[in-house]
Amino acid sequence: MNEQIISQEGYNKLKQELDYLSAIKRKEIAQRIERAKELGDLSENAEYSEAKDAQALNEGRILELSNLLKNVTVVEGGTNGNQVSMGSNVTVEVEGKKKEYTIVSFNEADPLEGKISNESPLGLAFIGKEKGETVEVVTPKGVKKYKIKKID
Repeated sequence: MNEQIISQEGYNKLKQELDYLSAIKRKEIAQRIERAKELGDLSENAEYSEAKDAQALNEGRILELSNLLKNVTVVEGGTNGNQVSMGSNVTVEVEGKKKEYTIVSFNEADPLEGKISNESPLGLAFIGKEKGETVEVVTPKGVKKYKIKKID
């Protein structure tokens, strides 16, 4: 797995999910399995089967999160206002319209809220750029030019 960069907030969110799945969800599923066992014949016990499926999914996610957290580099968010970096709020002009984006890590991205991943084509194009620069990004609708107006 390649090392990925992540903000402290993104790291904390993943760690919180891992802690919940490991400490709380795991116990809840174990209790469901025990209750289902008490119902008798396991070969035709839907509750038992569902609980075992939930256990497998939970354990898979725990493993995935554990591996992910081992292979990320936490970076400081924010910027000095001169250059776009992780955590920057970027105001751009594209096709005569003003748009605002926040550069976040892969697990925090929410394009509908203007949070774009540092690994997305747009995020990659903005990283390292300065106010006044214009970047070109290939989109499904063709090449778009984004002029960086402000960096917070």
